[in-house]
Amino acid sequence: MDFNVKKLASDAGVFFTRAVQFTEEKLGQAEKTELDPHLENLITRADSTKNWTEKILKQTEVLLQPNPSARIEEFIYDKLDKKLPSRTTNAELLGQYMLDAAIEFGSDTPYGKTLITVAEYQKRLGGAEREFLHTSAVTFLSPLRNFLEGDWRTISKERRLLENRRLDLDICKARLKKAKLAEAKAAATPDFQETRPRNYVLSASASALLSEEVDKAEHELRVAQTEFDRQAEVTRLLLEGISSTHLNHLRCLQDFAEAQATYYAQCHHYMQDLQRELNRCANAVSAPHSSASVCPNPVSPAFLSGPASSGAAVPAASSSSSQKPVTLAMEQSQLPVTGARKARVLYDYDAHDTSELSLLADEVQQSQAESPHTHTHTHTLHFTSLHL
Repeated sequence: MDFNVKKLASDAGVFFTRAVQFTEEKLGQAEKTELDPHLENLITRADSTKNWTEKILKQTEVLLQPNPSARIEEFIYDKLDKKLPSRTTNAELLGQYMLDAAIEFGSDTPYGKTLITVAEYQKRLGGAEREFLHTSAVTFLSPLRNFLEGDWRTISKERRLLENRRLDLDICKARLKKAKLAEAKAAATPDFQETRPRNYVLSASASALLSEEVDKAEHELRVAQTEFDRQAEVTRLLLEGISSTHLNHLRCLQDFAEAQATYYAQCHHYMQDLQRELNRCANAVSAPHSSASVCPNPVSPAFLSGPASSGAAVPAASSSSSQKPVTLAMEQSQLPVTGARKARVLYDYDAHDTSELSLLADEVQQSQAESPHTHTHTHTLHFTSLHL
């Protein structure tokens, strides 16, 4: 390989001069050219954007993948430009364990059937989680990472060039200042002791050299000022692009929030379906001779109040006298209830026919039970149990 010794020596000299200028500025022994206030504000804003983007990116990765070993594995695959192998989610793994347990205990037993039901919904939750992770990585993590690894590197490179141009400018300013001081000193203190013509010639030659040095320093200063202004403009344009970066990150953040909302809505829907399935299984066990299995209404037993004793069950009453009441409680004993009952709804419930009520979560319902001396028919709530 051929080395350009002159260029290498020149670069080393420039590096050394910049280092000396930088050190003198830190020690307060040299003047420093201040940047434009608008440019300083843009630099501060860009640094803040970079720092907070790094923190948000890192914490989002922790949120999506709490396992540090898995994050390190993803980082290595990403640096090697290799596709990350598919990883089973924790919910899917739990569902598989439940299926294996159901096979071991017997899929015909009540416990085995319940394990199979829960395992199915755990796998659905795992699939929703996998889709959420993929969507978040594409719509949120990738744009943030692209900014840090692409745009920010370009901005940092141009800022380093701007700093070098500023150091060169200050070096030229200091060189011009020294040349002018030397020229002024030579002009102010002429040597009158030397009267020989030869000394006059030498004095005139030295004065010409000093004047030439000043002209050269002024030319270098103009060139350095031009380079500095050009680089400052390039850096300013790049830094003003941070506003567009903020808009892009805003859209990415909205997509991430939408993905989260979709994921949690799917999980909520799956868990509601699972609860209904488990309630049907419990009804089938508690009332094996019933003609139909009805899911109990989602009413909290902790907020029930009335004259009934603890542990009593309230049968479901229908507005039609021809229908048979179905008891949804685990207890089989029934106790006549009169007066008003209040209960808080645990989750949403849609009525299946006109004899039932549609309920909303956290709603407080009041049910007027039918008195033996009254002939008024009203809708009643299906209470699973009473805890007074």
